[in-house]
Amino acid sequence: MSLRYALLALLRVGSLTGYDLQKQFAVSVGHVWHAPDSQIYPELRKMEADGLIEAEVIPWGTKGTKRRYHATPTGGQAFLDWMNEPLAYSRVRDPAHLRAAYLESATPEAARRFLHDHITHHRDQLDQWETELRAIDDLTNPMLLRRLAGIDPAEHRKTIVFKRFTYEGLIVQAENEIAWAHKGLRILDEFDRDPKMPPARESDTDVDV
Repeated sequence: MSLRYALLALLRVGSLTGYDLQKQFAVSVGHVWHAPDSQIYPELRKMEADGLIEAEVIPWGTKGTKRRYHATPTGGQAFLDWMNEPLAYSRVRDPAHLRAAYLESATPEAARRFLHDHITHHRDQLDQWETELRAIDDLTNPMLLRRLAGIDPAEHRKTIVFKRFTYEGLIVQAENEIAWAHKGLRILDEFDRDPKMPPARESDTDVDV
């Protein structure tokens, strides 16, 4: 159900066509809640049926039309209610850490490839989050500027601080995953030097599965 609240977060700022909504989703809330087009458009139809959003048909091109969505008062209140209720955390589904728990079954080459790929992935993420953070600090993030334009100037600082807080959290996560994978590579190096090395001490391991 979080997808509809991610969509409401964008539509509360202003009306958007489905196409523009999908584009803005991908470069903003999509960073923390991934959803493909195949999920977004059906959810918009459900939200419209539930009275959370309304759509107006506008001209497009010479003969075509398209739908532009905006949040209704009911949708705005539903978003606020969701923001103020306790968060229901989901059970973990983490394929990388699942695989790590059984790396003894992989060849050393496959284990190293997995860990190097993990580092590359999270370095790419880290670069992206740091770029987003700079755009927030420089006030060049388009979605942030759109948000600020629609709220009381007295709320600007709070909005900026919490946007920054979000990306700081993503940066910490990426840095931790990179450090964790480097630790895995060091463990493999130790096994290469001594295949009969003693079991890892408690301080040398992150999980016990």
